[in-house]
Amino acid sequence: MNPPDTPSAPVPPRPPRRPVHWFVLQQLFRVWFAIWFRYSSRGHTHVPTQSPALLLSNHQSFLDPLLVGLPINRPVSYLARDSLFRIFGLGALMRISHVVPIKREGGGGGGLRETLNHLAQGHLMGIFPEGTRSLDGSVGPLKPGFSVLLRRVDVPVIPVGIAGANRAFGPGKKFIWPAKICVVYGEPIPLDVIAQSRERGQEDRLLSEVRQRIVDCQAQAESIARG
Repeated sequence: MNPPDTPSAPVPPRPPRRPVHWFVLQQLFRVWFAIWFRYSSRGHTHVPTQSPALLLSNHQSFLDPLLVGLPINRPVSYLARDSLFRIFGLGALMRISHVVPIKREGGGGGGLRETLNHLAQGHLMGIFPEGTRSLDGSVGPLKPGFSVLLRRVDVPVIPVGIAGANRAFGPGKKFIWPAKICVVYGEPIPLDVIAQSRERGQEDRLLSEVRQRIVDCQAQAESIARG
């Protein structure tokens, strides 16, 4: 008598690879940023090379998505307004770069669903939980609704701190200045910290913990950028 078939373990999603254009542009940006910004990074080995993860960064400039993804050898996906995809050339580039379109009038629900779907498909997802660029470079308060996403993820959550981008191309600047920039990737936030957030009334505690870890990374990056 043949033994009953045992269900096979689910095959984990294969993370997307860098498209050719991404690889070429990344090499060009690495050279430009190293010269123009004296760009440096620390701790990017905390980012998994195969499995999905959520990168949470402070927000200083429009350069931030490039700065966060520069030392990582796999694509990082971000959310973007769907109206940007209608711009000739930019829309095509964003589509093949794993940028996720969301409808601004649809509220945060669409962004939440798309983020969870892409994480389930093996992507690295980058989020700026402040929701807007900082005016002075410091880390502002995190959006309260952001805790809904944290309570539903089951992937590594990695804090990221950017320093110097506000001096290079922050709010109000019309030109990209040659300020020194550093990015620091922290250790993944412990799973028990995320798990505690699922308890009723713990949302503020979770946001405070996550913000403090981003602040710590940004302070390390600022020390390196100014040193």
